[in-house]
Amino acid sequence: MSAYTELIKNFERTRAYMREFYVYGFKSRDGYDKKSARSYDDERRRMESWLAEHMSFVRTPEGKNVFISIDSRTSEHNPFYKAWKSKSFTDGDITLHFILFDILHDPTVALTIPEILELADERYLSCFEEPMMFDESTVRKKLKEYAEEGLILPEKQGRRMLYRRAPDTPLPAAHEWLDFYAEIAPCGVIGSFIHDKREPHPAVLSFKHHYMTGAMDSGVMAALFTAMGEKRAVTVSNLSRRADEPRRNRIIPLRIYISVQNGRQHLIAYQPDFNCIKSFRLDYLSAVRLEDVSPRFDELRAELDRMEPYMWGVTSRRNKLGEDRLEHVEFIIRVDAGEEHIVRRLEREKRVGRVERVDDTHYRFVADVYDTGEMVPWIRTFICRITQMNFSNRTVENKFKADVDAMYCLYGLDKEGEA
Repeated sequence: MSAYTELIKNFERTRAYMREFYVYGFKSRDGYDKKSARSYDDERRRMESWLAEHMSFVRTPEGKNVFISIDSRTSEHNPFYKAWKSKSFTDGDITLHFILFDILHDPTVALTIPEILELADERYLSCFEEPMMFDESTVRKKLKEYAEEGLILPEKQGRRMLYRRAPDTPLPAAHEWLDFYAEIAPCGVIGSFIHDKREPHPAVLSFKHHYMTGAMDSGVMAALFTAMGEKRAVTVSNLSRRADEPRRNRIIPLRIYISVQNGRQHLIAYQPDFNCIKSFRLDYLSAVRLEDVSPRFDELRAELDRMEPYMWGVTSRRNKLGEDRLEHVEFIIRVDAGEEHIVRRLEREKRVGRVERVDDTHYRFVADVYDTGEMVPWIRTFICRITQMNFSNRTVENKFKADVDAMYCLYGLDKEGEA
């Protein structure tokens, strides 16, 4: 197998390279000093084998910067899923895999481990001059792994443990929902694997906004979903952009938020060290390890439900559990006759707060939130209509007004909008 199609053993390393160079970064080869130049070249070749048709580069004084360029209108499937389909295996793994499923080819066949080993030796391995031998412990571990995945069904008969293959799950005929799931849903790579087992069919979906890079975080997300489903705490590595090394944190995952505006994925979790509920970017998390079941999970999930009416985005300002340090936001906009769609937009787009009618041509938006700064990009979209504003966080309000003044200067206008 050539270096360009070499299978991978450590996906986290590949994820880190893809994230640093092709999602965050636009770094040159010399601008990445976390690994050797040889390691960088090996990883780059591997990623080019998956993403060649989507890769571009630009030359700068610092060197050649490689980046990904994808037109979501013409890309039928998420190309990042190819990385998940490049998992490596040993000769023993793949040999034992096919032997087990050939022996247990029919769901009606149920055998013990000694019986499986005897058949493996007689039917598959005895004809080799140097046969590959499998011991009972190896087979038991492999069957346990398949049982956890639902591929093998163990059943106890007296003192004997029998193993049989699970029945096949029929794949439905509909293509549209599978395509949609694979490209949109969290952990959509599962749908992509199912898609690969189906007959090819013409693409029926295209996307105006297709947030593909979350595919690289599917492993982390799946582990967090497992933890939440079992109400467990986890230990994770959290990579800060301000630190060279990731920090290990013990947290209790509560919910995952996915932005429909930019596709960014955040975990909302309780952090015991600070006694607060805070957010973590999924693309900064790695090495998720499941811990004990948390007796406080339901209590903490209920606390998050209570907090949500005050969260515009994912920030709670690290309030101690049970504390609410809220910021008041209020602004009035002008709505002329025939512009009722502006009022409808206010009602449709507001995530928290309320809309009040002031008079025939003015409406007030009022909200109490943990972080006013998260609202500013949305408030800016009404900038030409705002007639009055009042933020309890004067720093944010003054910054907002300073940005407006800077915009006037940029266009050579005074504060009244005249040249």
